[in-house]
Amino acid sequence: MVDTAPVTDWSTDFDVMDPEYLTDPFSIWDELRQTCPIPHTDRRKSSWMPLRYEDVTAIAHDIEHFSSLKVAVIPGDEDEDPNADFDGPNLEYGLPPISADPPLHTWTRRLLLPWFSHKRVDSYVPLTRELCRSLLDGFADKGHADAAADYAQQIPVRVIARILGVSTDLADTFTGWVRDVLEFADDAERRQRGAEGLLYYFIEQLSYRKENPGDDLLSELLHTEVEGQPVDDGIVLGMAALVLIAGVDTTWSAIGSSLWHLATQAEDRKRLVDEPALMPTAVEELLRAYSPVTMAREVTEDIDYAGCPLKKGDKVLMNFPAANRDPEAFEHPEVVLLDRAHNRHVAFGSGIHRCAGSNLARMELSVALEEWLARVPEFSLADGEEITWAGGQVRGPRLLPVIFP
Repeated sequence: MVDTAPVTDWSTDFDVMDPEYLTDPFSIWDELRQTCPIPHTDRRKSSWMPLRYEDVTAIAHDIEHFSSLKVAVIPGDEDEDPNADFDGPNLEYGLPPISADPPLHTWTRRLLLPWFSHKRVDSYVPLTRELCRSLLDGFADKGHADAAADYAQQIPVRVIARILGVSTDLADTFTGWVRDVLEFADDAERRQRGAEGLLYYFIEQLSYRKENPGDDLLSELLHTEVEGQPVDDGIVLGMAALVLIAGVDTTWSAIGSSLWHLATQAEDRKRLVDEPALMPTAVEELLRAYSPVTMAREVTEDIDYAGCPLKKGDKVLMNFPAANRDPEAFEHPEVVLLDRAHNRHVAFGSGIHRCAGSNLARMELSVALEEWLARVPEFSLADGEEITWAGGQVRGPRLLPVIFP
């Protein structure tokens, strides 16, 4: 049973789902970096959480001692047999390449990269821009909107649907499944419902697209050979699920967080409106300041790291957002500097598991902000209305009421 009691000592009993952590993790990280930069908890599972840039990047590169086979921050049911009571493709591969070690990681990542190259991503720009404008048409004249639910959360799922060859009519359904999987980690029933929805849809599509291939990633994977053999259906399923899950919640969280920042910082908002050429640098800074994703690694053998006795099977939560707020790595990390010149952030991870879809995420964030500011150059948070943040694996606003002229 999960311990839901409030945290009294963050160094020995942290909880990434604690309401205080969801609302303001930054002050918690800042304090712990000075007193206990790698806190531990036994909630859910024995877990460690490095908070310094140096530690996070070092562990990310040490694939010998820190495996990526189990990347969930909230363990959930990942220790169970994925094929139990299931008559279908082998599901033991997880979500390669992100939940795989070499050699499976190496060749599955190689298959994905062309779909997220600069050239390919450029071809998605018109679709993304048209989508953003269409969404804005729905509320720009009303003077108010939920910048998260009405806008940020509607963009990535439809772009990913195009890449996977999924009908845009299923966008709302897909959004629900993804949220069930990622945002309700302590609700086993919702998590299972989301996972099964994704699984059985893609299983159905495997059979169809083997006979009726289209111009999409799923079809290409089903008609690709590796060392003379077709890619196993279970691996194709895992890769498709990864692209969907990793490409939806993470990016909409980045868009939502950026809009929250601009709603609360009039000077930054005005500067982006007046200096549109600043957008590429601003996007990098917003990604640094509001990095959405924390991933996990599993310790492969007992090891002492920086004085911490890590045991085989322990979780290590790769807190990339905290690393991006480390004052040893970034000058004035608590301040969003839209023209920050030196910005080696790790919002997309570090090492061999660095996000393969980073080009797509950057594009979607840029276009989403450009189109919003072109249509709604002045906006602020709605007084008295609730703003809620999701956290754990992915942090971002889920309710973001704003008002504008």
